[in-house]
Amino acid sequence: MTQATDLRPLGPVETTVRRAQATLDELWAQTDVETRAYTGNIIALTVQRHLERVEEALAGLEGRYAGRQIIGVMDAGHQMQVQVQVSLVPQPGGLYIERLRLAADPQQLQGAILPLLRPATVNHVWWGADTRPGGVLLSELTEIADQVIADSLTLNIPPARHYALADLGWSRSAHWREALAQVFDSPDAVRQLPRVDRLTIRYAGTNDLPARLFAGWVADTLGWPDLKNVTFQAAGCGRENGDLCGLELADQDVNFTLTAENGDLVRSVCHWPGMERATELNVPPMSLAEGLARVMARPERREVFERAWALAKASLGGK
Repeated sequence: MTQATDLRPLGPVETTVRRAQATLDELWAQTDVETRAYTGNIIALTVQRHLERVEEALAGLEGRYAGRQIIGVMDAGHQMQVQVQVSLVPQPGGLYIERLRLAADPQQLQGAILPLLRPATVNHVWWGADTRPGGVLLSELTEIADQVIADSLTLNIPPARHYALADLGWSRSAHWREALAQVFDSPDAVRQLPRVDRLTIRYAGTNDLPARLFAGWVADTLGWPDLKNVTFQAAGCGRENGDLCGLELADQDVNFTLTAENGDLVRSVCHWPGMERATELNVPPMSLAEGLARVMARPERREVFERAWALAKASLGGK
């Protein structure tokens, strides 16, 4: 059997939208691989300065959820025709995924992407840019999307009913949500929860939006109507921008803290009169590729996310 280490990248080859499939078939003919990954399409819409990071994240998906990757670079300007490059990118397990990179303005991309989608498979659309969508490109693609992946608070993309909205900030807080839930596996800790009346969240870098989504989840779980009792603090803990560094749930006599330490470890301390408990939990940082893989493989309960999103959005006010 062909091993992953035996495979070499094929391409990129310059082609056109009309010739893209034929060019891919020519590349496939150069391989000894008989199995193609028809696991779905992912359309990543980005800009030139984020292209390297987007391609790196897509490479980490290993073809499990999308055998065809279409990258639309939206700031290439209007041209006579859309610039198209196609490649076969080797993956672990002796497989290739198909990657098509298109460069044009959003209006041109709108007409170019749809003909390149593999039919009868799941469509993931990822807005991999930090500017709000303009024009109709994203709205057109959401009509055929099974899942839209975006930094939804930054872009002001609310949950919708005709597709599943996946937020990467929400996804990247999953390990922290699981860790906090573990703290309250103990019945004696659960009994202290009605006394808790404030939450402090510390986050790495300058992006507090994942922290707001996390706070929305905590507030919804505790029945708080808003995030007025939540404090957000920028901190340094060696994690990526936007990842959490720690949190504290407290009142005058009760205190639950989670603090990121070295590597994947988080220290948990529970304190109330007559009780002091400290444990270590495994809360690994989540890379962009891991966050993408998680939302594509395990869409979370929509209603839980939507309630957390509504509270987080309301906390932003006019931002």
